[in-house]
Amino acid sequence: MLHRKVLFWSLTTALGGFLFGFDTAVISGAEKAIQELWNLSAVAHGFTISIALIGTVLGAVFGGIPSDRLGRRQTLIWIAVLYLASAVGAALAPGWALFLLFRFLGGLGVGASSVTAPLYISEISPVNSRGRLVGLFQFNIVLGILVAYLSNYLLAGLGEHSWRLMLGVQAVPAVVFLLLLLKVPESPRWLLLHGRVDEGGQVLRLINPDTAAADVTAILTAQALHGAGRESVWSAPYRTPLLLAMAFAFFNQVSGINAIIYYAPRIFEMTGLGQSTALLSSAGIGLVNFIFTLLGVNVIDRFGRRTLMLVGSVGLIATLGLVSRAFYLEQFGGALVPVLLFVYIAFFAFSQGAVIWVFISEIFPNAVRAQGQAVGSSTHWVMATAIAFTFPWFAEHLGGGHTFAFFAAMMGLQLLFVWRFMPETKGTSLEQVERTLVVH
Repeated sequence: MLHRKVLFWSLTTALGGFLFGFDTAVISGAEKAIQELWNLSAVAHGFTISIALIGTVLGAVFGGIPSDRLGRRQTLIWIAVLYLASAVGAALAPGWALFLLFRFLGGLGVGASSVTAPLYISEISPVNSRGRLVGLFQFNIVLGILVAYLSNYLLAGLGEHSWRLMLGVQAVPAVVFLLLLLKVPESPRWLLLHGRVDEGGQVLRLINPDTAAADVTAILTAQALHGAGRESVWSAPYRTPLLLAMAFAFFNQVSGINAIIYYAPRIFEMTGLGQSTALLSSAGIGLVNFIFTLLGVNVIDRFGRRTLMLVGSVGLIATLGLVSRAFYLEQFGGALVPVLLFVYIAFFAFSQGAVIWVFISEIFPNAVRAQGQAVGSSTHWVMATAIAFTFPWFAEHLGGGHTFAFFAAMMGLQLLFVWRFMPETKGTSLEQVERTLVVH
């Protein structure tokens, strides 16, 4: 049975995912009011929506540095502070420039969270439940997205400044996250990596007293092969996990997921739905995302990461292709496009959504895991920023047909990648995965 302390540490750390998801989706309900308030052009509007993603890229690129130097726990505490400052600052911002600054700070928190939280959970998790526990991070992301959509819907009618309330409520979970982190210990693998063997052994004994001594020996033996953290993840031995992480993150975003999450109300309005109905349909996307992520997280250790990805890739190709066809033929009667997008979200949540942070967090050796997680996460967010920034332009100038056809084609390439190159990592320790993927 899973130790309740490990579950508590994992759930607490996964709250970073809740704030990640909330911060990502909450802007969808405020973006039109912000554009009108400051009379933003299409380019300025795209920049305003994507400024958090720019911060996210930087947070992801550099998030591995404090994770390595300060520790996973201390980095998570600073991430909670960034989330809190962003929520309060963006909600109260009197002008566009300050609004951009505080959204940027929130983005830094999201990026660093996507590096440090899955990393921490993977390093404290028992082998047979690692997928499920790291999956809690993604589960909390979609829970945050769902809560953001519902919150936006409930707050939308509260006057011209309702968008400020939409952004400001994020301060509540940020404070809870900060306080709970004070009860979380440092990662045992980080402690061992930095020569704090007794402390690392104590945490491992809390996780599983029967295997703690063997775990310490296995971790220290593996670290001895990689210079105790002095190597670069860009060096030759790590080429395979590096390419796997970058490819996985790339395909995650060229599925179009963040375009749909950020602009869901606008996409639904393009098909003829009214504004209120479009907002409610967006909340439906959040609910489907939540349900199927929960399903994926619960079966990932049983069926494996690769199986979920094969099933999901086929489903994504089919649904994106049908959405593209609907736009080409202007088949917007009834609920065709919303239903197709709900099914698309279900396949994404079950596969890419449930797998990405688990897979990237387990394929790198302990000595370079933070660096590798940062590379995978930053690739993910560079692509997310590019798609969020360009989607309004492509949707306007190329139309929904071409745009969704591109996403469908990319998922065809993803299917080939999973089939030919993606290894299965279920049921193996982090050190066993290292022996499989790293050239010694």
